[in-house]
Amino acid sequence: MAAALSSQFHPSTYRTLKKIKTKQLVSCSMQPPSQSNIKVVINGAAKEIGRAAVVAVTKARGMEVAGAVDSHLVGQDIGMVCDMEEALEIPIINDLTMVLGSISQSKATGVVVDFTDPSSVYENVKQATAFGMNSVVYVPRIKLDTVTALSAFCEKASMVSTGGCLVAPTLSIGSILLQQAAISASFHYNNVEIVESRPTPTDFPSSNAIQIANNLSNLGQIYNREDISTDILARGQVLGEDGIRVHSLVLPGLPSSTTVYFSGPGEVYTLKHDITDVQCLMPGLILAIRKVVRLKFGVWLGEIFVETSRSSISESGILTFYLFSGTSQSSIL
Repeated sequence: MAAALSSQFHPSTYRTLKKIKTKQLVSCSMQPPSQSNIKVVINGAAKEIGRAAVVAVTKARGMEVAGAVDSHLVGQDIGMVCDMEEALEIPIINDLTMVLGSISQSKATGVVVDFTDPSSVYENVKQATAFGMNSVVYVPRIKLDTVTALSAFCEKASMVSTGGCLVAPTLSIGSILLQQAAISASFHYNNVEIVESRPTPTDFPSSNAIQIANNLSNLGQIYNREDISTDILARGQVLGEDGIRVHSLVLPGLPSSTTVYFSGPGEVYTLKHDITDVQCLMPGLILAIRKVVRLKFGVWLGEIFVETSRSSISESGILTFYLFSGTSQSSIL
């Protein structure tokens, strides 16, 4: 199975109707409904990340919002909740099955984007699969046990269903670029330290730091040999068996940040990534929606990698998913 899941953003913020009215309206160029469009259901639509996803999907080519599910702001039009200029005429409802049943009757290609919580992901994917729909799951702190259970379920369901599931460790392009660069640097430096900061207390070390450490482990390199066995708490926690240390900070008022320091004789190489807004996850989400409809049966742990030889990101697909199933690796182009 792939490395530990990664997430720097923890989407759990809801907003009241009073606050919604005071926000500046979002201008979106909405596409008319089309049978060929991917029908996207946002599960967790009232969360900050869910609202951003509604706007992003509405703007994207070849897809449209077909349902909004949440236990908050039930009955309100999701377009108005997202401060869009016009209502989408899609009310938020608290019944995923009802939305899936409606879309399945249209015979359209459907994708459920799951922003809920680890305890409900398994049942949500089961429902989507039962209706022949694909799922994109981006849920912080989801357990590998849950992914394993989903894999077993999808394998059994593949006889009667066409729905695939993509579990995204991260949707942030910058986070993936940092991990790519860290892997490349690890072959040239003997010392590495990870320093992360979050504006609020959370589970430390974060899943993002754990994944970076896992990516740098088992590469034939032992790091920080000078004090690899020290038990001084101020030196941070060792992740894995190769001596990689992580230092976790809580700094309210500052963005979520991850920094990886490498050092060698006479130099220090620093990689840093800050997340300042949930919008950074939207390009990766749109790509995930486009890719998941092409997956075969089963659960895939996906990573997004950017082709650094190109200077811009476009919807035509300069990003490539590297997909993992068990111990095998393949790419969907």
